[in-house]
Amino acid sequence: MKPTKPAATRTATLAEIAREAGVSAPTVSKVLNGRADVAPGTRSRVEELLRAHGYRRRRAEATRSPLIDVVFHELESAWAMEVIRGVENVARDAGLSVVLSESAGRLVPGRSWADQVAARRPHGVVLVLSGLDESQRALLTSRSIPFVVMDPAGDPGADVPSIGATNWQGGLAATRHLVERGHTRIGAISGPSRMMCSRARVDGYRAALETAGLPVDPSLIVAGDFHHEAGYRLGLKLLRRADRPTAVFAGNDLQALGLYEAARELGLRVPEDLSVVGFDDLPVARWVGPPLTTVRQPLTEMAEAATRLVLDLGREDESPAATRVELATSLVVRSSTAAPPH
Repeated sequence: MKPTKPAATRTATLAEIAREAGVSAPTVSKVLNGRADVAPGTRSRVEELLRAHGYRRRRAEATRSPLIDVVFHELESAWAMEVIRGVENVARDAGLSVVLSESAGRLVPGRSWADQVAARRPHGVVLVLSGLDESQRALLTSRSIPFVVMDPAGDPGADVPSIGATNWQGGLAATRHLVERGHTRIGAISGPSRMMCSRARVDGYRAALETAGLPVDPSLIVAGDFHHEAGYRLGLKLLRRADRPTAVFAGNDLQALGLYEAARELGLRVPEDLSVVGFDDLPVARWVGPPLTTVRQPLTEMAEAATRLVLDLGREDESPAATRVELATSLVVRSSTAAPPH
């Protein structure tokens, strides 16, 4: 039987949902608390009714564990460490611990993750380069577990709190820097095309070329995956061309380092033969030879802002001033860029 939504003037009570589901109120409470001792069919029926009625447990009634859940698209690089540092900075001051999860490359974590979060009842959830499907959002909302998306992979929706960076401006600044050095043939190694931040950086790259009156050659734009190996493989592809670019904007620092390796293998020197600009400004960007010119994305500050926002959203008496925030990127010029070879 399809659930009938109560009048819009009020939300259904737990007892009403239990009656409509044909179960006891304690059973609905078990579902809300993520208890395992509920039959799958019963759990599914109760979750459907919670979602249909837009049920939301009052924050004062929501018992919370002293935890912040952080979900990563992938958890294997210095990039993730900068984010973890920012979350820890805020969580530590709030007396909270941090739980880390990885969605193994998926942009939406699996259903089992949502059930585990419901059982843990954390203070909030920070999703990094990830998102939630409708059922997962409803599950967290019904438990009054606030969530914030950091660096959204796609458009999170107007009602989803998010923290991002000025990716378009960063791509513009990186490419404009190369144009100002005298380069007219500039390649780009982007990140995954399904990620909003990756598309924005390439759009900034295109805008810089068009503003300078330079043609945008689609064959010089190749899509990577934000890993070192992609920078190496795609770097070889670009640099083996008879009309190779004299400069390349890499969508992140790891791909820029892969490009360094490809240039060395082909006997090209950075920056004498090839100028390179990255994105992120990870600590390794200062250590490589030559030190990498890159766009600084304030990852630690973004993670701090996301964690503060999720804590603010969980407070009964506070309403954050802004729930959609972009922090500024900035170009950091080092030694990997120079005038093109004559």
